[in-house]
Amino acid sequence: MTAAITTKSGGLPAILSRPYKYLRLEWTGELGMLRVRTCVKPIQCYSLAGMSELQRMLDDIAENPGVVRHFVLSSDVTGVFNFGGDLALFVLLVRAQDIDSLKMYGRRCIDLVWWMETAALRGVHTTVLVQGDTLGGGLESVLPFHKVVFERSAQAGFPEVLFNLFPGMGAWQFTIRKAGFAVANDMILSGRLYTAEQLLRRSLVDAVVDDGAGEEAMLEIVRGVDPKLRGTLAALRAQRMAAPITYESLVEAVDLWAETALTLTTRDLRLMERLARAQVRKAGGAEEGAVEEIKRIELDTAWGELRSGNTVFDEERGTGLTAWGAL
Repeated sequence: MTAAITTKSGGLPAILSRPYKYLRLEWTGELGMLRVRTCVKPIQCYSLAGMSELQRMLDDIAENPGVVRHFVLSSDVTGVFNFGGDLALFVLLVRAQDIDSLKMYGRRCIDLVWWMETAALRGVHTTVLVQGDTLGGGLESVLPFHKVVFERSAQAGFPEVLFNLFPGMGAWQFTIRKAGFAVANDMILSGRLYTAEQLLRRSLVDAVVDDGAGEEAMLEIVRGVDPKLRGTLAALRAQRMAAPITYESLVEAVDLWAETALTLTTRDLRLMERLARAQVRKAGGAEEGAVEEIKRIELDTAWGELRSGNTVFDEERGTGLTAWGAL
């Protein structure tokens, strides 16, 4: 998919107009708003290829301070915001006992989450619009956003416990900060799906709107924040200081997640494979049998980026209503 670029009032800055395969960009000059829609093939998840494009785009924003004031993220896949971790890739890596690649994948996830966590320091206000299922790392990825909007039919949860893998990166930390330990404990260990209204009651979502009303709600948020942006960002920075999350703690969680992944059983991996196939079907991804080869290519590309320095990755540094099986 070639990035579709819509120009409104001032045009998209050249640094952000590079072509993308999995992202569609829209620029609204009078608001300094970059609207990003994702469509990752073959599965709408955080694949290495999809994350590489997202990170490249976020790096462009950071390297041009003051251009983008508002960053808004949503999905171009009907009924799916993001399925989270790349299960098809996990199966390959666990079977190969490749802990280095698991840790590399985890740190790519951390870098995206950390950018959102520190966006206020960059002068950027962030809003995410969820219009479909968001699972595991997909839910985790929305929690650092400054404003989280769900359409009413959207649902979310942490399924990892179903195949004996704890949610990685910042699921615990971000959920605890927004909703408290008891809520985090219940949600993460239950493996249930939660409706948008249930997430709102748990303070994980800022607004729930009727299906189809999400776009206007998102614009209202941006228009409301823009005139008082500096004060809002200062308040958000103070909020983060009051309940700090560190990059180092996220790395520690990733390392534990990778080590735990290597202990998954054959039964766990088969469940992952079934879920991955179901996700491909739901998101209209690739033909059966093509996914494994795609994941191998993505992995080779990611390690190539790391070796060439083309990535920020640095080794030093429930009461839900829907069963997972219905996906």
